[in-house]
Amino acid sequence: MANKVTLKQIAREVGLSPASVSLVLNNRPCRISEENRRRIKEVAAREHYIPNQIARSLVTQQSKTLGLIVPNIESRFFSSLAKNLEQRCRAEGYALFITNSDGLPQNDLELLSLLVTRGVDGLFLVVGDEVADDRALFDELSNLSVPFVMVDRVIDELVCDKVMFDHELGGYMATRYLLQMGHRRIACMVNAKKTITGRKRLAGYRRALRESGIRADQSLVLESEYYIESAYEAAQGVLESDATAVFASSDNISLGLLKRLHENGKRVPRDYSLVSYDNSAADALFEPSLTSIEQNVAELSTHAVGLMMRRLDNPAADPVERVLKPHLVIKESVAPLRA
Repeated sequence: MANKVTLKQIAREVGLSPASVSLVLNNRPCRISEENRRRIKEVAAREHYIPNQIARSLVTQQSKTLGLIVPNIESRFFSSLAKNLEQRCRAEGYALFITNSDGLPQNDLELLSLLVTRGVDGLFLVVGDEVADDRALFDELSNLSVPFVMVDRVIDELVCDKVMFDHELGGYMATRYLLQMGHRRIACMVNAKKTITGRKRLAGYRRALRESGIRADQSLVLESEYYIESAYEAAQGVLESDATAVFASSDNISLGLLKRLHENGKRVPRDYSLVSYDNSAADALFEPSLTSIEQNVAELSTHAVGLMMRRLDNPAADPVERVLKPHLVIKESVAPLRA
């Protein structure tokens, strides 16, 4: 392995001080001729000079790193979010550390401490469990020593920078479309016990039914976590009901449902119409392609990074909360109710 070239070695070759070389290579203002600038950059390129970010951070008090905590990196939505955030952070000159909490508040706490002690300049947080009575997490975030942005899943009581989609509107749009297609017995598979996002999507489902003069049937509300295995178990409730359609509040939930239906000789949309949630990239693997509520991950990431850069530039700025609008993407998984 070749030895790593240092500022001192470059300075010795060009006949200037290490401080002058450092100023040029870090694009800092300095009184150095264009000829010397050219020579410094030529030597640095030839020797494949790589700046020491750790040493630089000691001077600037910035590590140029950010952290991300997500509940389930295997989720198509969260993996896409992580990818989009990483790309946008890199464009801003920051590296992004990505961690996974498995949806547990105690892991959120542990990862917050881990990332802060690693010297990140800021944090993006998607909390694992929004409804847990966990004052420790609330208190930790309230007193966090670095800026943070809550993304997608938020703690309503916490005053901080937040960006999320309108989950109640998403649940409403999904259910209203099934109603427009003639369905009246609509099951809702939702993670309402552990997430406020699930509760809001459920509220949208109920609002759409109420506006259509349909009384919500609690037996058609099937609790499922955002994991395929959990949805597979909950899907038995669909088979045992008289539902003709299902609103599944995530693509992972849809996958679990489709697996259970397939094993029982049932097909979408022949036997059940289905509206999913997320419209993830993996939707291309589903057959039929799923009508879904789309949360534009690129839009969400752009706003999240924008809020972070604003906070890093002005730590005293007032907190901002942005609520984005989801969209219904119509594909092949919904059919009109047959008489």
